[in-house]
Amino acid sequence: MSLLDGEALAKMQRLELIARGVVEGFISGRHKSPYKGFSVEFAEHREYVPGDNIRDLDWRVFGRSDRYYIKQYIEETNLRSLILLDASGSMKYTGDLAAKHNGELLSKFQYARMLAASLGHLMIHQQDAVGLATFDTSLRRYIPARSRASHLRVILAELAATEPGAETSVAKIFHDLADRVRRRGLIVIISDLFDNVDEILKSLHHFRYRRHEVLLLHVMAEEELTFPFDRWSVFKNLERSGHHIPLDPLSLRSEYLGKVRNFIRRLEIGCGQMNIDYVQMSTKQNFDIALAHYLAQRMSRAR
Repeated sequence: MSLLDGEALAKMQRLELIARGVVEGFISGRHKSPYKGFSVEFAEHREYVPGDNIRDLDWRVFGRSDRYYIKQYIEETNLRSLILLDASGSMKYTGDLAAKHNGELLSKFQYARMLAASLGHLMIHQQDAVGLATFDTSLRRYIPARSRASHLRVILAELAATEPGAETSVAKIFHDLADRVRRRGLIVIISDLFDNVDEILKSLHHFRYRRHEVLLLHVMAEEELTFPFDRWSVFKNLERSGHHIPLDPLSLRSEYLGKVRNFIRRLEIGCGQMNIDYVQMSTKQNFDIALAHYLAQRMSRAR
């Protein structure tokens, strides 16, 4: 486990409480529904026989054929997952429209870190193996996937100790990790994806070529999505010290928003073509609500 000072240790403990609260709240909110989470893939149907759980009946098939069929699943009790967390300088951005936690506006990185902590807790809760990779220009930290309950504290300690730093090199890191992680599993990417979109899609294809399932949580600040600025301002480059540009935002809002919409649309289309779950997230929405909404959708697809 990383050596933590008092502030980092307190941060880790807060992360642990937040993650537990999000996961337990989500699970209890499912009532008596079968909890399938990430670790189950639909495989095929077979005919119902007495003794089968009627909750596994496929009523759509019954409606078409008037016969009872059971949905069979491949239970991957040792699912291996790797969370890739963007720790580049651009993730430091907070803005005035971000959601608050304990009265504090969340930066993109704080938002992403809480998503990572919650997903790590969820996967360990399911007795699945989870690992963590943090990156900016290069791979900063790589923690292999483990399923032990104690491993969660290793993940949380690293999340607590990590702060956003240098420039982004998204595509290169993804290619490197696709070569490194050979065993098929789930790759969870949490990033603002500030890189060349064509290169990003090529690197995502590399994961799919390796037969990984991919979940892409695209975290952006609300200001990056709506560009609400209306007066001359100095815009600072958070990835290059001393690099800033004074400009009139009104003169370029239309062009900027067009580029952002095109960027997101190309990501959505590219991910759809590769059967990758693409989830657009704004830091304006509480991270637990955004995550629970996605998980509920994922579970409904698995039924």
